[in-house]
Amino acid sequence: MAYSYIYNGLVNIKWGKERFDNVQVNTDEPPLVFKAQIFALSGVEPARQKVMFKGKVLKDDDEWANFKLRDGITLMLMGTVGELPKPPEEKTVFAEDLTDAELATTMDMPTGLINLGNTCYMNATIQCLKNVPELCEYLKQYSGQVFAEADPQHLLTAALRELFNTMNRSKEACHPLLFMQILHQVFPQFAEKNEQGMLQQQDANECWIEVVRTLQQKLSLGNNSGDGNTAAIANTSVIDKYFGGDFRSTTKCIEAPNEPEVVASEKFYQLSCYISADVKYMHTGLQQRLQETITKNSVSLGRNAEYVKSSLISRLPGYLCVQFIRFYFKEKGAINAKILKDVKFPLDLDVFDLCTPELQQKLIPMRNKFKELEDKNVEKEKEKKIKMAGNAKEEKKNYAPYWFDDDTGSNNSGYYELSAVLTHQGRSSNSGHYVAWTKKKEDTWIKCDDDKISIITNEDILKLSGGGDWHIAYILLYSSRRLEITEN
Repeated sequence: MAYSYIYNGLVNIKWGKERFDNVQVNTDEPPLVFKAQIFALSGVEPARQKVMFKGKVLKDDDEWANFKLRDGITLMLMGTVGELPKPPEEKTVFAEDLTDAELATTMDMPTGLINLGNTCYMNATIQCLKNVPELCEYLKQYSGQVFAEADPQHLLTAALRELFNTMNRSKEACHPLLFMQILHQVFPQFAEKNEQGMLQQQDANECWIEVVRTLQQKLSLGNNSGDGNTAAIANTSVIDKYFGGDFRSTTKCIEAPNEPEVVASEKFYQLSCYISADVKYMHTGLQQRLQETITKNSVSLGRNAEYVKSSLISRLPGYLCVQFIRFYFKEKGAINAKILKDVKFPLDLDVFDLCTPELQQKLIPMRNKFKELEDKNVEKEKEKKIKMAGNAKEEKKNYAPYWFDDDTGSNNSGYYELSAVLTHQGRSSNSGHYVAWTKKKEDTWIKCDDDKISIITNEDILKLSGGGDWHIAYILLYSSRRLEITEN
C-alpha cells in the first residue's frame, strides 16, 4: 500500500523518560532513514527500534502506509541501547570459512558500508578519510547533535562523526543512511536521479572535495595542537594544518622579458597528476603540473600574452592527496570520458625535488636522521626474524613527530607512505564503480568494496596503476613517513 501523500515536517519522539522535540521526518524517504535519525539521538539501533503511533508500529517495508503524520504529533519509541544478542559460540574455523563480519572481528578489520544505490563514490570517500587517525580524533571531539541546528556544515560534520562512531562500534556492515541524507541536503547535486528514479552515480573526487571543504570550516585544532602559542591557533582549521600545502609561484612573461615577474603564494589540498603522452610515472605528471604556460593580459604590452608559471611547494602537509586527472569531457555522447593509460605510482614517495630551496633546507635534518636509521634497520630486521621464529610478541614502537615544532600537521622530511587509494572501474566518472583500498600495516591492505571487506597486499595495490578495465587509481592519499625512535 503506497503512502497517499508526502509529509515533510517536524514531530516529537517520546522514549521512556526522555523526549526529542522537532525531529525531521520526510515520508518520501524510506522509514530506515527516519530510524537512522532516531539512532543518532537515542543510540538505539534501527533493528532494536519499535516506533509506534496510535497503536500502529512503523515497519521498514511499509513505506509509511499506516502513519498519518502532521506537525507536532508525538511518536512513541521503544527499544534499548546495546548490541544485538550474539549467536552461540561455535568451534574454531579456518579464515576462509569465516563470514565478513567474523573476519572483521578476528582480524580487526574495518567495517563495510552498504551501497544504498550508486553510493559507492560516497562509501569509498568515507573509508579513505577514516584511515586518517588525526581526522578521526578531532571528529570524535567535535560537539553538537546532528539535528541541533540548521547550519548545513555542522549537520554534515556531525553526521560523519556519528557514522565513524557507528563503524567503530559495529563489525557488521553499516547503513550510511543518515550521512547520505544530509549529504543530499547540503549538496543537492549528489541527490540527482535518473529517469527510473534511481540515484545517479557521482564523481568521487567531487564528493571528496565537498566533504573535506566542509570539515575545513568546522574542525579546529582547539587546545590539542601541541604548539607553543596555543591561543593563537585554537581556531586554526584541522584540514588546513594536516591536508593543506602551500605553493610559491613565479609568473614570467615570455613575450616581454623586461616585465617584472610576479611572485605569489597559493594554497592547495590536492596535487594534480596530468596524464599526457609522455607521462608514465606519477612523479613526472606532478613535475609537469608545476611548470605550465598560461595566457593572460600583459600590462606592459597592452594585450594578452603568454606567461610561464613555475610553482614549488613551500609547505608540505602531513597528508598529501594526489588526484589523477583521468576524466575529460567528450562532446560525442556528452560524457566525462576516462583515460585508461597505465601510470605507475610509488608506495613510498619523496617530494624533495618539488619543494622550494628554503623548505629543502628545513627538510634536510630529518632526512639525515632517516638515512642514519637505515643501516641500523638491517640488523633490526634480522633480530625481528629471530623473535618471530620464537613467537615473541612484537614490541610497541615509538615515533618522532612528523611535523615541524612550530607547524603542527606539516611534513618535516619530504618522505611519504601510501596509506589509501580510491579507484574507479569503468569508462566514465558518472558510471562504473568506486572502491577504497586502505593500508593497515606494512604489507597488509584492506579492500573496502562497499560492504565487502577483504585483505590484500602491496602487490595488489601496485596493480591499480591502469592500462585496462580493472580498478584504476583515481585519488591517492599519502601519509608522512614517521621516524622510529630507538633506544640510542
